[in-house]
Amino acid sequence: MGQQQLLLLVLGIVIVGLAVVVGIQAFSENQKKANADALVNDAIRVASDAQAWKLKPGAFGGGASAADWTGLNFGQIGYTVGDTALTAATAGDDDYENLNGVFVLDASGTDLEITATSYGTDGTTVMNTVVLTVAGTTPGDITTEINQ
Repeated sequence: MGQQQLLLLVLGIVIVGLAVVVGIQAFSENQKKANADALVNDAIRVASDAQAWKLKPGAFGGGASAADWTGLNFGQIGYTVGDTALTAATAGDDDYENLNGVFVLDASGTDLEITATSYGTDGTTVMNTVVLTVAGTTPGDITTEINQ
């Protein structure tokens, strides 16, 4: 009888241990997906603000429906740039940073590219990268690519 109880105890400990490991892995994956969703949300907000800038007349500080995105930066659409120490990663002088990641604009041609990158707790390991391409001023002109 004692041997059977010991066997059941060991089996119970093994099952609980496996459940804890599976739970930790599930939490980690969910955290990564939630961060990717947050990056997409923030990048779409930036893209929407950029589209509004492009449609705004030049007299009001907008892009005056220019043929391309050349010259657009975060300051023109109302974002604070530079390293704000919100994430472990260091943003460049022209980059926007929030709790979800670092955002970089490539406004050098007919398409606007917004790259959002989130980093792990060590500040160097990339968790997620989201690339939004904006081809025009309608919602259908935004394409998204998520790299996890």
